[in-house]
Amino acid sequence: MDYREQALKMYPHVCGRCGRSFTHKNLHELTVHHRDHNHDNNPADGSNWELLCLYCHDNEHQKQLEAHRAGPAAPPRAHAVATGNPLASLRDLLKKP
Repeated sequence: MDYREQALKMYPHVCGRCGRSFTHKNLHELTVHHRDHNHDNNPADGSNWELLCLYCHDNEHQKQLEAHRAGPAAPPRAHAVATGNPLASLRDLLKKP
């Protein structure tokens, strides 16, 4: 049994990104994506696999290509800390009259 057959037996037939469900009729459109992008890394527990539809799988590999073309990642910038609380009045709005 190859890794695709194993993954299809282990996981529900749903795309891990967009949530699209698959039936026997369109199961050929569901692919096995290797999380670490190493097609030789196929642990029996399936921890390196996720099921993705053709579109999400292509998108995932496109993101990897673009990141590779961009070169080394810049150091992360510090993010501003939020000072407001947009849900502060939610409790009052939810109180029953």
